Amino acid sequence: MVGRDFSNFRLCSGVTVLVIICFASASGEDVTCSGIVPMRHRDDNISIADFGGVGDGVTLNTKAFTEAIYRIEHLNRTGGTLLYIPPGEYLTGPFNLTSRMTLYLARNAVIKATQDTELWPLVAPLPSYGRGRERPGGRYMSFIHADGLHDLILTGENGTIDGQGDIWWNMWRQRTLQFTRPSLVEFMNSRSLIISNITFKNSPFWNIHPVYCSNMVVNYVTILAPAGSPNTDGIDPDSSSNVCIEDSYISTGDDLIAVKSGWDEYGIAYGRPSRGITIRRVSGSSPFAGIAVGSETSGGVEDVLAEHINLFNMGVGIHLKTNIGRGGVIRNITISNVYMDQARKGIKIAGDVGDHPDENYNPNALPLLKDVTIKHVWGVKVQQPGLLHGLKNAPFTGICLSNITLTGPKNLPWQCSDVSGAAVQVSPSPCSQLTSRQQTGVCSSSF
Repeated sequence: MVGRDFSNFRLCSGVTVLVIICFASASGEDVTCSGIVPMRHRDDNISIADFGGVGDGVTLNTKAFTEAIYRIEHLNRTGGTLLYIPPGEYLTGPFNLTSRMTLYLARNAVIKATQDTELWPLVAPLPSYGRGRERPGGRYMSFIHADGLHDLILTGENGTIDGQGDIWWNMWRQRTLQFTRPSLVEFMNSRSLIISNITFKNSPFWNIHPVYCSNMVVNYVTILAPAGSPNTDGIDPDSSSNVCIEDSYISTGDDLIAVKSGWDEYGIAYGRPSRGITIRRVSGSSPFAGIAVGSETSGGVEDVLAEHINLFNMGVGIHLKTNIGRGGVIRNITISNVYMDQARKGIKIAGDVGDHPDENYNPNALPLLKDVTIKHVWGVKVQQPGLLHGLKNAPFTGICLSNITLTGPKNLPWQCSDVSGAAVQVSPSPCSQLTSRQQTGVCSSSF
């Protein structure tokens, strides 16, 4: 798609939906990475109703889920087992999954998290974070949890997993949290994973959090949370590799997708990067970022491709963020074919974002950010086109921008410091650091 212009957009109606359709029609919409984990058929099927599950929205079904999953684990059927959730609302506490399992939600099936916080167990902090992300010490277990598993599928007929997160959001606002809030779904140390055709809503914290995982597909999901809900990131691949995210809609209170890899000295010591992350045909809105890297990047982030992205009512369209003390290498990031309608900032790459776990971080552990290509971006009603701020003692290099048009009511300029690279066909004209003829060669292969 190198050299592609935006004539396809200009032929489309001004109606938002039609713009999306025209944009998608010009994209490689049949290109997919989902083949890295094939969908499996399970010959052995059981229903949550077989274990006393009641979908009345009132009965607590934790025992039914625990017993059903125990049965799957211990009978260990060849080819695994499908756990069917019929239509209804199934209230439950958090539960652990098992390997060679499919959790299948029928149409109009809802798995709903209890709001009794006493029923949420505490688990150890992630070693790459050293403590809970919000509070020192442990953290609440995710609503749906997996650790050390393989061949695990969450799918169905677009049933819903509802975290009922408002009680947790209020605890955060009132500063009464004792421990870090739970994610809606967290997979740890696991591989060969699929999440598909499910709606996730009202997560207490991050929605889908694969950490220390490999070979994972997330596609055809819808993720919803109010714009004011704190830290309800959509999908956060964290110290994970070979992750495919495609064909999904996300509207939350924080970053739609944020690639992470550990927090300051703990992430540096753990030393596991996120790499091989593909994000394709994702749409959504958020007061924060659409496609993000960071700010927890201490294990490194490399080989990320995000393309055919549609963003509306955004804080920042594209945000690469890190900080002193993070260390880690961020490199080989390619973001292309992005449409954004209404954003405070179009593109932000910054080395001063994010807090620290404690006072023991090393201020001399500077991140290295290089080889970032952002191309084929069109934005309207963008208040400020771009802010690129590297670090004085660790400038960001190889920042390559091409075929980018960001229009807005204020005609504000780009802001840049401690960055180098090149820009071709960028409007409004970018900073001088990216337009020097001497630097164009470092980006020629990207253009």
